[in-house]
Amino acid sequence: MDFLSNISPIFLTITVLVVALIAFIAEWLPVDLTSLSVAVVLMLLGLVSPDEGISGFGNSATITVMAMFILSAGITKTGVLNIVRDWLIKWGGYNPTRQILVMGGIVGSISAFINNTAVVAIFLPIVEQWSKQTKVSVSKLLIPLSYATVLGGMITVLGTSTNILASGIAVQLGYEEFSIFQFTQLGLPTFLIGLIYLAFACPKLLPARKPPGGESLSEDYELKEYVSEMIIPPKSSLIGQTLRSSEIQRKFDLDVLEIIRNDEHFPPPLADKVLAVGDILLVRGSRSNLLNIKDEKGVEILADFKFNSETLEKEYRNQEEKIAEVLILSNSRLIGSTLKDLRFRQRYNGTILAIRRGQELIRERLGKITLKFGDLLLIQAPKESFIGLQTTRELLVLEEKNRENLRQDKSFIALAIIVVVIIISALDILPILTASLIGVILMVITGCLKPGEIYGAVRWDIIFLLAGLIPLGVAMDNSGTNQWLADKLLAVTDNLSQYWILVLFYFATSLLTEVLSNNAAVVLMIPIAVKVAETISLDPLSFMYVVTFAASNSYLAPIGYQTNTMVYAPGGYKFLDYTRVGFPLTIALTLITPLLIMKIYGV
Repeated sequence: MDFLSNISPIFLTITVLVVALIAFIAEWLPVDLTSLSVAVVLMLLGLVSPDEGISGFGNSATITVMAMFILSAGITKTGVLNIVRDWLIKWGGYNPTRQILVMGGIVGSISAFINNTAVVAIFLPIVEQWSKQTKVSVSKLLIPLSYATVLGGMITVLGTSTNILASGIAVQLGYEEFSIFQFTQLGLPTFLIGLIYLAFACPKLLPARKPPGGESLSEDYELKEYVSEMIIPPKSSLIGQTLRSSEIQRKFDLDVLEIIRNDEHFPPPLADKVLAVGDILLVRGSRSNLLNIKDEKGVEILADFKFNSETLEKEYRNQEEKIAEVLILSNSRLIGSTLKDLRFRQRYNGTILAIRRGQELIRERLGKITLKFGDLLLIQAPKESFIGLQTTRELLVLEEKNRENLRQDKSFIALAIIVVVIIISALDILPILTASLIGVILMVITGCLKPGEIYGAVRWDIIFLLAGLIPLGVAMDNSGTNQWLADKLLAVTDNLSQYWILVLFYFATSLLTEVLSNNAAVVLMIPIAVKVAETISLDPLSFMYVVTFAASNSYLAPIGYQTNTMVYAPGGYKFLDYTRVGFPLTIALTLITPLLIMKIYGV
């Protein structure tokens, strides 16, 4: 590409950067594929060499993050986190402020050492059940749950992938790798400030989107108008056909939940059940579709059918059936597909009754809905199907896991492995990377994890995101873009003190995090911040800290941080609920964090 030789490398790099930003915001592709595409484009333009283009896959930060995902899975699989459930119930009480303080203290402390996505996945069903027992709206507790894990994740370097990535970038820029407790002096006070704010502000600022004590699931999803009974009369064309051959479920967007014949109830699977005169079908479908099937197939809708949520939720009068909510996690293969494409009913032996997406409730044309991260599925299925769903890391059943499925006899071993990894790293006996890989091997050798489980434990979307973004940082340094941007910023901040420059970087990074991701913000902002610090002879570490903290502290929207998205639908929240609570917290931390950095580290 000789024609590129006459184009400024800085111009090319900024062009790639701008297009990448637009692609991230527009979500044309999944973020991991977008970042990988950026690396490929950088190689094609000659802004990085092929070795530099794939350097993200071998970067110590990427491998360390991968190891920490596996260690977190070892803790989860052995039920270590479930032990603290009793502490929550014992000390939490019935007052929302006290509940948030206790819950936040517990999950925040755990998130300092364990990936906070795993912490929220474990505690989400626990907090939902706890809220019902204490008659406190779950809407008052789930945003605090997410925010507390984010705050806790900043206590140590191990708390988030962003911290580990920031450490790796520091090494690339010629500075020492962060130690585990590198910014604990800063993380602890910001955690305490944030937790106290959440405890007193959230009960007042967050409305009870879901009523205290909780409604039945069928009432919560407003299924009254969507569950009906229809009977097959003698002249119906459905007589002698199976559900599969009749195609009524596909053609009329119906789900047959149960067939009643002579007072005998038949639960799914029902596809090969031959329909007979007098059969009563319990179906999920809109009124218009029921009228269409009445006209075309000659069935009768039972006008005197009384929808009974207790009947529906007490296993459809069948002890082998149940109804529950299932959350789609960020690494799920269901994302981007429709229920029809997935053949969901056949694959999972369950029926989707409704989908909650944030504040939106979807009950029609479910088979054609493209699934997204954070979607909450209301599923009716046999109990055995839910046991299978509980074992996958792609979906989260919002009920406490059966402890019989956990390797609780290995819980002490898993906890000991984590403690040893922390001690070895903290004492600088071995680098964090080496210690964490040793921990992974020990998890498998001791039986805390099965060998095949380590692959499912890794968030590959995060790994590919990091691997694709790291070459962008290399290109910005190679081309001189970092220095150019730093010079432009210095021209704007020429008359500002160090404090206000740090405030500016914090605020800019936090905004960038909301529209991109925390990892992308760190890759882009740390090198620029360091260049600014070096140019005006200030401590580069203080600038690294402020960017790292700002990148992780995402509180303005449900899409800025994965744990925020995870609690969006279960809490029944509206978008602005996050902003209402998060904006004062963001402003406070924007002003306080730089001041603490200057006081604690004497810069």
